[in-house]
Amino acid sequence: MRNIKKYKQVFFVTIFAFIVCGIIYPLLMTVLAQIIFPKQANGSLIKMGDEVVGSELIGQDFTDPKLFHSRPSAVNYNVYEDGDKYDGLASGSKNLAVSNPNLKKRINEDIDKFIKENPTVSKEDIPEDIISQSGSGLDPHISVKAAQLQVDRVAKNTNLSKENLEQLIKQNTSEKALGIFGEQTVNVLKLNIDLVSEMKK
Repeated sequence: MRNIKKYKQVFFVTIFAFIVCGIIYPLLMTVLAQIIFPKQANGSLIKMGDEVVGSELIGQDFTDPKLFHSRPSAVNYNVYEDGDKYDGLASGSKNLAVSNPNLKKRINEDIDKFIKENPTVSKEDIPEDIISQSGSGLDPHISVKAAQLQVDRVAKNTNLSKENLEQLIKQNTSEKALGIFGEQTVNVLKLNIDLVSEMKK
């Protein structure tokens, strides 16, 4: 009898924990998130008109010479990597050592690519972030300098003035956290959205 009573207690505690932790708590957090932080809870999505074009939190691989380009991504920003084959949700980097020849090769290729796209830029002026992969491979930001180095190319291909482009960069620059932590960054998707809007004027 004692064992049966003990098993009943364990059973009811398990059911109680399942209901509270598996149903009530997640539902409560979901409701609170939708009320307090609805944008963040739904993925911080960005729209152009009625169309969702991306998220503030996930980078994209922009290749159009009229647009500002993002930093390299080890997971290709989690899109179709091999034709129609989708490798599934992924984030991360290859975590290669500084001495690894594959890392040196990849960096040199990205430097050559950046200089080819932006011929007015010298190798010594290229900031580290525009040729390095972020820890997640999904970083939507670049440094202010990385954006500014692309102004000549974008101006040439859009016929917008450099002053106009510099202003767009400034509008999409996020300051340091609390004014002291981290660096100023530019969200490439937001910048390109403003750029497209400016081109349509």
